Amino acid sequence: MVRALFPGTFDPIHLGHIDIATRASRLFDEVVMAVYDKPLKNLMFSPDERISLVREAFKDNSKITVTGYSGLTVDFAHKIDAHVVVRGLRVFSDFEFEFRMALANQRLADDIETIALITAEQHTFLSSSTVREIAMLNGNVSSMVPPHVNSALRAKVINMGEQSLPNALRD
Repeated sequence: MVRALFPGTFDPIHLGHIDIATRASRLFDEVVMAVYDKPLKNLMFSPDERISLVREAFKDNSKITVTGYSGLTVDFAHKIDAHVVVRGLRVFSDFEFEFRMALANQRLADDIETIALITAEQHTFLSSSTVREIAMLNGNVSSMVPPHVNSALRAKVINMGEQSLPNALRD
């Protein structure tokens, strides 16, 4: 059995992530979507919220499991007995970043391979930061994320907006 690890922050998960994971599930016996808990970037959703959103996205795919993790990705891969790390490539600049990351991971754990899948053409512009920015500016992201993520984004943006309003202006 070959278990693959698809790590990321998934803040939020979008159709590009879902496409890569679904395609990986056709190649491997199991794909573990590993939601990283403490990246060095600002997040919109908590680790528990992100895990829940990812789980909902794959509830109908028995070959994809979801869990949270912290620490080095290769250490987590060893912990769950994953032999492959799956990454998605959208644009040329992704390649350079992913290439360096794969080499670093290979230096740390030469028994784990990195496989990069090219994103589907319709998802090349998608990134979680793009989705977050559009949502925060009240743009329509319904064509970029599953319906449950769209709802969660709207609720989060509304909540963030209410928290920045003075108490006298809140409903």
